[in-house]
Amino acid sequence: MLVLWCMCTVFKPYLGHLPVYHEVEKTTLICDTSKRRCETCEMRGDIRIKGNSSTIFLFSSHFGNASRTIKPYARKGDESAMKRVTTFNIKSIQEEGETMLKCTKTHNLPAIVFSVGGYAGNNFHAFSDVIIPLYATSREFNREVKLVVTDNSSWWTSKFQELLHKLSRYEIIDIDHENEVHCFPSVVVGLGKEDTKELHIESVKNFTSFLRSSYSLDRFTAINLTNSLSKKPRFLIVSRSKTRAFMNIKEVVHAAQDSGFKVIVTEINTNLTRVSRLVNSCDVMMGVHGAGLTNMVFLPENGVMIQVVPLGKMDWLANTYFGEPSMAMGLKYLEYKISEWESTLIDQYPTNHQVLVDPFSLQRKGWDVYRTIYLDKQNVTLNITRLKETLSRALELLHS
Repeated sequence: MLVLWCMCTVFKPYLGHLPVYHEVEKTTLICDTSKRRCETCEMRGDIRIKGNSSTIFLFSSHFGNASRTIKPYARKGDESAMKRVTTFNIKSIQEEGETMLKCTKTHNLPAIVFSVGGYAGNNFHAFSDVIIPLYATSREFNREVKLVVTDNSSWWTSKFQELLHKLSRYEIIDIDHENEVHCFPSVVVGLGKEDTKELHIESVKNFTSFLRSSYSLDRFTAINLTNSLSKKPRFLIVSRSKTRAFMNIKEVVHAAQDSGFKVIVTEINTNLTRVSRLVNSCDVMMGVHGAGLTNMVFLPENGVMIQVVPLGKMDWLANTYFGEPSMAMGLKYLEYKISEWESTLIDQYPTNHQVLVDPFSLQRKGWDVYRTIYLDKQNVTLNITRLKETLSRALELLHS
C-alpha cells in the first residue's frame, strides 16, 4: 500500500493529462473522396449539428480550426443532380465558445446524414442513389442509428417509410426544418457506394432479401414450370399513360394469354407496399424502358424481366440501368428491341430524318435533347409475331 501511495504521488501530475490523450484517441475526422460516385466523411467525438444551418461542428482541442464541404448524395460528378443537393460545411473548432453551440438534444447513438435531393424523386434514382447506398452504409449499425435527412419531401419519406424503419428504429430527423442543436458521438456524412454500377452493390441478393423481409413478401423464387405444369405463370405488364405507352395493349395482353400466362396490367403508383406485393406475386414482368421497371427488385429470384427497348440506340442505357442489375439480382433477363416501324416516331418524322436514321447525332446534342425526343415523345406498337417469340423464350426460362 505504501508503494502504491508513493507511485500515485509521483505520477499524479502526469495522470492529470490522461483525459487529453483519451480525446486524441476518440476524436477523428476521416473523409474519403476517392470514389467516383460519392464522398463520405466519418467523424467521432463531440459532434453537433445545428438544424436549418447545414453546418456540422466537431469540437477538438488538437485538430485546430478548419473546415471542409461535402454534398451527401451518391452521384458525384453529375452537375445537374448535385446542384439540387444541399452542401454541408464541416467545421472543426479548437476552443468552445459562441461558435460552438450548446446541445439542445443529445443522442447516444451514431447518425447518418444524407440527401434526398438530386434525382431522388425518380423511382430508379431513389433506389440507385439513396436506398441502396443507405442500406450499405447503415446495416452495420443494426438499426441503432439516427437518420438525418436533408432536402426532404414528406411524400418521399412516406413512400419509403417501411424501408427506412427497417434501417433505423428511430424517427427520422428532418434537419432542414428545425432549430435544435443535435449532438452525437459519431456521424457519417454521405452514403458510400462500392462501385459505379446502377442499382447494384456487392451484396445485392442480400439487399433483395432485405426488401422481401421489409414488406413481408412471401415468394423467394418464381414458379418452376417443370414441376408446376398445371399452374399458369403470372405475367405483369407495366403500363404507362403519358409516354412510352403500349399503343396496342389489348393485342399484347391477348398474345400473352394465348402463350399460357395469367396477365395483369398495371400502371405503377407510389404505394410501395401494394406494388411490392403485386410484383412479388408475378413470375414475369414486362415494360418499356423507364423508372417503373425499377420495381423488378421485388420479383422473386429466377423470375423473368423483359425490357422493351424503344428506338434511339439505347443499348447501353437499357443494359446499364436494368439488364446487368436484374441478372445480378438472380433474375432472367430478356430484351425486346423495337424496330422503327413499331415506334410512333415514324409518324412524326420523315423516314430519312436523323431521329430515325442517326440517333447518335441527337445524343451528341446533349441529354435534354435526346430525352425529349426518344423518351418523352415516343410510344410503341409491338409486333405481335415478334412478341410471341419473346414470350416463348420467357416460358423456356421458367422451365429451367
